Amino acid sequence: MSARKAKPTSDALRLIGYTRVSTAEQADSGAGLAAQREAISAAANNNAWKLVRIVEDAGLSAKSLDRPGLTDALASIERGEADGLVVSKLDRLSRSLLDFATLMERSRKKGWALVALDLGVDTSTPSGELMANVLATFAQFERRLIGQRTKDALAVKKAEGVQLGRPRAVDDKTVQRIIRMRRRGLSLAAIASKLTAEGTPTARGGTEWRASTVQYVLGYANEVG
Repeated sequence: MSARKAKPTSDALRLIGYTRVSTAEQADSGAGLAAQREAISAAANNNAWKLVRIVEDAGLSAKSLDRPGLTDALASIERGEADGLVVSKLDRLSRSLLDFATLMERSRKKGWALVALDLGVDTSTPSGELMANVLATFAQFERRLIGQRTKDALAVKKAEGVQLGRPRAVDDKTVQRIIRMRRRGLSLAAIASKLTAEGTPTARGGTEWRASTVQYVLGYANEVG
């Protein structure tokens, strides 16, 4: 199904307003629903937009885009009932640049406009689209930072001998030997040294055992036992 094309710029832009407050923000007049509606209505009047309606999500956080009001608004837009979405502040829509970039890409593919009044984002205009692309660049930077942090954290865990990914099988005979040695009072390090000296295969197929690996096997054995 092809994306719906936006209306010609000579026509009044039909927009659905979106407002949101979390439970903690409901008492804050500056972030309240009424203040957001007023800002959206004023902008629509100043820009000769046609404000189709304003939807809201009250008492919901911006951690996810999965919100009833927002879902309804986007569905209406993509059915052709409006040409785009307008919010008074970007953080009413999302506090995550990654989520914003995802939504902006969706609007680009589907052919509708995305407007955030506080940042001058209006993808129906060249300057607003440029601003949106700048934010998308920061979102990509954020995505790479998260990826690098995850990679660094996994490297530290691996260096500490922590088992990563899905549990791999250690044969039952080895598991039972480890349990017996532990019951006899051997330390984790002593068990690891003994298994390494004997060349006993680890779950990864190597022969070097660590105390943390022995502890992992014991913990897994307790869970399944």
